[in-house]
Amino acid sequence: MGRYLIESFDSSDRYATERYQGAAGRNWWSCDPTLHLLMRRHLGDGFAWATPYLEKLGALMGGMVAECAEATDRNPPRLEKYDKWGRDVSEVVMPPSFHTARNALMANNFTSPAFADEARANGADPAALAAAWTYLLDQADIGMGCALGTGGDMVVSLAERHAPEDVRERVRAIFADGFYSGEAAQMFTERTGGSDLAALEATAVPDGESWLVSGFKWFASNANGSAFVVLARLPDGAVAPFLVLWERRDGSRNGVRIRRLKDKLGTRSVASAEVEFADAEAFLLAGSGSGSGLGTMMKLTNASRLGVAMMGVGVARRALVESLCYARAREAFGRPLIEQPLMRRKLAELIVEVEAAQALVFDGLVGPRLRLAPALIKLRAARIGVTAASDAIEVHGGNGYIEQWPVARLLRDAQVNPIWEGGDNILCLDVRRAMLKEQAHLPFLDRLRELATSDLVARGIDDLEKALAAWQALDRETAEARLYPLAQFMADVYAAALLEEQASWGLDDGRKSLVARLYAEAHLADRGPLRGIDAAPDDHFDTLLAGTLA
Repeated sequence: MGRYLIESFDSSDRYATERYQGAAGRNWWSCDPTLHLLMRRHLGDGFAWATPYLEKLGALMGGMVAECAEATDRNPPRLEKYDKWGRDVSEVVMPPSFHTARNALMANNFTSPAFADEARANGADPAALAAAWTYLLDQADIGMGCALGTGGDMVVSLAERHAPEDVRERVRAIFADGFYSGEAAQMFTERTGGSDLAALEATAVPDGESWLVSGFKWFASNANGSAFVVLARLPDGAVAPFLVLWERRDGSRNGVRIRRLKDKLGTRSVASAEVEFADAEAFLLAGSGSGSGLGTMMKLTNASRLGVAMMGVGVARRALVESLCYARAREAFGRPLIEQPLMRRKLAELIVEVEAAQALVFDGLVGPRLRLAPALIKLRAARIGVTAASDAIEVHGGNGYIEQWPVARLLRDAQVNPIWEGGDNILCLDVRRAMLKEQAHLPFLDRLRELATSDLVARGIDDLEKALAAWQALDRETAEARLYPLAQFMADVYAAALLEEQASWGLDDGRKSLVARLYAEAHLADRGPLRGIDAAPDDHFDTLLAGTLA
């Protein structure tokens, strides 16, 4: 009888569902000490002014925006191909939940020119606040981040340089409230080519002051946008970017047709489609007919890569918080998961890896501009989103595999980040291009030496320099095959040095020094033949946790 009563009590307590609050419903600013540290550093005297805005934003993202993200995932965009007369209207219909979230985000838009001006007037860096805005949004819905931010900066920058004045005015109106206020799209990918621009088949022919673009784009995100950057081939064979608007100059419908929406694994809140251009009015985004705008466009792509990297970090942070919340509530073998050694190890490692990726992305957005940084940051941060989401599912067990729980969608969404703006191989090729053509590894190494404070990371930088020299001596085929481990080595040292820099800020009680040491030991130290199994007990989980989730 006594045994039966104990089991009945344990079972009742185990099913106390109110204990299982995840990330949704929390204030994502208030519960994130690592974001507080970054904002205190990058906002300086403007931190006090910005705090109420961040507090409000944290409640919005963790509340209504997170709730709308789940609703949009269940009720994604749909295509109304024809009107009642059979005319092709190619209208993408977004669900009410999408519009509700978007309106709230635009009402609290840290990326708008007006907010940026107010931030500067109060001593706060608008770039740091914009980074915080996207970081919090991406924890709720990276699809929404894509829908709002796909190529807006690219469209505006290229249009201001190359488009006729009346077209520039139209673009300014579309993005009047900042890059995230308009709806833009980059239409590069074709069925035959993917990242291989040499296989591009879309064509452009001159038509007075404008051009006519024809062709088919196989995977175009944000197909419901108003302004597109489209790659097409010029009559001389060169490839160049063109601006295509939904309407022609005369107000008539442009030659843009949506064949169908993609039935995707995740990111269902952004409408991805197959898009056909049929003599669409377009404007060359280059200085001449030689395709000279392509190089400029590829440089602007680096900003998009950092945006995707932030999506990876956003997913990783959300996955980490969901894991910690669940491990606190779930009991197995007589005690909470969070008290069990193997789970503490997993969660501690996840905390360190997520903070390392966070350091990379914020440095890329608000730190010194390094040619190598965007490719290396995206390489690491996009992947941590996938691995962290996978870890979160494992922490949740079978519940994690169920769509009614929050982490299944995280994994579905995260998987696109290594693809968007170039997969791992494309990023590695860009790293090679930057090193061979621009000697970009030299200022990169100088930057690492400025950041590092420990002998371990300093040795890592020396080893990296030797690895770079050895790589440069390889034949071309072998060198290309070794690009991936070389780029991973570069990302390891970069993240380790950045964490040491954060530890030197003196804005916490030494916890970031612990994170920096643990990361460097995991990625740069020689752990010996026993792989650290014989090391002294070293459980720092409680310290790590205290600075992760408030």
